[in-house]
Amino acid sequence: MKLNADLGESYGHWQINADKDIMPFIDMANIACGGHAGDPKVMHQTVALAKSHGVSIGAHPSYPDIQGFGRRSMSIPAEELCHIIQAQIAALDGLARCQGETLSYVKPHGALYNDMMSNKAVRLAVYNAIRTYYISLPLVVQATNQNDKLRIEAEEYGVNLLFEAFADRLYLDSGFLSPRSTPGAVLDGAQSVEQARRLIEKGEVITDSGKVLSISADTICVHGDTPEAINNVARIREILLGQND
Repeated sequence: MKLNADLGESYGHWQINADKDIMPFIDMANIACGGHAGDPKVMHQTVALAKSHGVSIGAHPSYPDIQGFGRRSMSIPAEELCHIIQAQIAALDGLARCQGETLSYVKPHGALYNDMMSNKAVRLAVYNAIRTYYISLPLVVQATNQNDKLRIEAEEYGVNLLFEAFADRLYLDSGFLSPRSTPGAVLDGAQSVEQARRLIEKGEVITDSGKVLSISADTICVHGDTPEAINNVARIREILLGQND
């Protein structure tokens, strides 16, 4: 199982400084590409950092919402949303190619990710953005009990999926994430590491009601903007290494 993190989320004078500490422990870097964070300088630096550690580079597009950090839903016509997503992917793609690197996948951010999972119209717009991009890139989506259904749906658009679970977010019985506005939606360090351990060793999480929920995932996400992200990702890497021994 791969470990991924949302990185490159600084912008101008607003700086998040955890990227250098997190990068050595992950396999996949989801790099912000201007929609919610990530200016050209930050994108260039984050690509260089990923390159130096042999980490796969993924585009992390969002709704065009710098002020809201991409965590506010927006009603955007499907064709326009397709272009917005492709423009962000292309920006990171171009900067990566300037350093001899290529993109490996796309993972939407924040509200776009959540809307993609819950709203078929948004999901189809995302599929179309991926399908009509000039190179084929897998799309990262949330692992739920609907994996097979989503895989078939995406295949109709010629899109390959990677399924992810979350170490640091509370799950609902539905298999979706508890809204960030809900107390306890973002897990603390010990809770995050324990949830990652369950995902890695048993393929399951404990939901907000105490239910055991089975999850089949290709990758686990740790958010780089949480206070305990560095310690969390280091400890989760130890668990993954233990599984490979």
